[in-house]
Amino acid sequence: MIHEILPVGMLACNCSVFGDEQTREALVVDPGDDIARVLEILERHRLTVKAIVITHAHIDHIGGAQKLKQATGAPVYMNPADEGLQKMMDVQAAWLGVPAPEAVEIDAPANDGARLAIGLTEFHVMHTPGHTPGSISLWIPSERKLVAGDTLFRDSIGRTDLPGGDSRQILRSIHDKLLPLDEETVVIPGHGGITTLGREKQFNYFLQGLT
Repeated sequence: MIHEILPVGMLACNCSVFGDEQTREALVVDPGDDIARVLEILERHRLTVKAIVITHAHIDHIGGAQKLKQATGAPVYMNPADEGLQKMMDVQAAWLGVPAPEAVEIDAPANDGARLAIGLTEFHVMHTPGHTPGSISLWIPSERKLVAGDTLFRDSIGRTDLPGGDSRQILRSIHDKLLPLDEETVVIPGHGGITTLGREKQFNYFLQGLT
């Protein structure tokens, strides 16, 4: 499995490009910006995008989705509970002092329990609200990887002081959905360095008492 992670945009959102080496199918997670760089990776590996997945509708994660969709024709998946945030893109842009990105139409819901696949690799959608109402994480069993969006970080968790955030809910999501996974699971957070669930169970202050 090809997997490249590139920090994009002014907030360095971790965009993931997954590619199947046999079928050359790809799945892109959180194309927040810098779409030219994403397209360069796809071209270098001769990949065709099958799905664009948004972990949540904050501008730094969804801002480049329309450009990538236009360039590839791939459908965009997002949890419907974040539709309200998606409609606030102009407000979010104003927070950062940047122009609002072109709006993207969501083609399919990323609901809890849904499964996407490229080649033989399955991506399991887990609804992990708290950072936003529609936040999702992607669990990839065959790779033992978890794309956690802004739900879980190395040594931290997602902020809950923005519209739609809920501090109790994010801890419940982590406890119910993420912590039951294997401790050797590699976690790719929405920002910052990768980690493992075992490390976070041991060292993450916010998770003490959750296990």
